[in-house]
Amino acid sequence: MLFKVLNEDGTPCNGGSGRWNLPTRNEDGTWTSGEWMPEILGELVPCENGYHFAVDVHILEWLGPAIYEAEIVGDYIDADNKRVARQSRLLRRFDAWNKRIARLFAVWCARQTLAIVPNPDPRSIAACDVAERYANGQATDEELNAAWAAAWDAARDAATAAARDAAWDAARDAARVAARDATWAAARDATWDAAWDAVRDAQYQHLMEMIDA
Repeated sequence: MLFKVLNEDGTPCNGGSGRWNLPTRNEDGTWTSGEWMPEILGELVPCENGYHFAVDVHILEWLGPAIYEAEIVGDYIDADNKRVARQSRLLRRFDAWNKRIARLFAVWCARQTLAIVPNPDPRSIAACDVAERYANGQATDEELNAAWAAAWDAARDAATAAARDAAWDAARDAARVAARDATWAAARDATWDAAWDAVRDAQYQHLMEMIDA
């Protein structure tokens, strides 16, 4: 699926200029597509020339105020985390995506991370709880700000501890460097990549459920 993320008024929020022709929602709940955008002339160049879209799971990297499903015609190129096309239009808006759902999605992602952290800081857990209650209208701005400040304190404390541990690890690893080899490094990288892919896929599936994609 191709996604386009924009500001509420149809202007880009991830770079670019101009204003998109937005789709309209009909009384029966269906959508009338926006008008085709003008055809791009010249060579398609990522970040320079062309209409840019997030493809499937890459939407996680481009979240913003409004998310649309897009359609393209003609030639296109894929580059890293985006697709660049010559001509496009917007088919529909995922109107289930709003500030409340965005906050709840962020809380869900944070909880997934905390679930795999050994002995997570209670302040981080509390921040998730307050943010969730705030999204549901059950916490005040003051409570949210206090929880945010406490969570930052927890992050700073964790960073300090990590730096201390890293210094010890560096000294220890210096004595072991001769024992390291390419096989170990490759296995480590493969494990990390697989873990990251699993996390990203889970986030994408949950996001699709939340916005009724």
